[in-house]
Amino acid sequence: MSISLQKGQKVSLTKENAGLKKIVVGLGWDEAKKSGGFLSSLFGGSGGESNIDCDASAFLLQNGKLVYKDDVVYYGNLRHKSGTVIHMGDNLTGAGEGDDEQITIDLASVPAEYDRIVIVVNIYQAKQRHQEFGMIRLVDASNNKEILKYDLTENYAGMTAMIFGEVYRHNGEWKFSAVGQGTTDASLGELANRYI
Repeated sequence: MSISLQKGQKVSLTKENAGLKKIVVGLGWDEAKKSGGFLSSLFGGSGGESNIDCDASAFLLQNGKLVYKDDVVYYGNLRHKSGTVIHMGDNLTGAGEGDDEQITIDLASVPAEYDRIVIVVNIYQAKQRHQEFGMIRLVDASNNKEILKYDLTENYAGMTAMIFGEVYRHNGEWKFSAVGQGTTDASLGELANRYI
């Protein structure tokens, strides 16, 4: 049974799902037409016709810190050096149904020095394109069963990036925390600087 999370909520992944070894973090978005009303999808768009190019990334942290630049998995570095976190490719438009970008995490094999994997999304060239900021879901990769989903319901007007959530190790088990923090970071580099 899938769990629907709220901002700030935490849930155990491995305790509740015996034998869970590998997950897929799927992120989906569609541009919302700017109407001043409730946001039914991830973005309060620019009102223009240009597509929003969002980029999902994962930061592998040691003791809560980003130590090496190759610990960032994104469209320019699709596979972590350990082989345990893999980005499945860049979606340039967000068009279509389902997940727009996916990141797989082999929980059973993540090296012990990594205690936290932060999932972030930024809008490519957001400031130049005048675009601003839903859903994140985790799936058991062995059977394609959805474990949890996290729909963003707040208004993120003016935000150009998002810290969605964290997969983290605590007392020998993997957990997920729904962060939902919007930021005005203009690039992946600015987001990464938050963890240095």
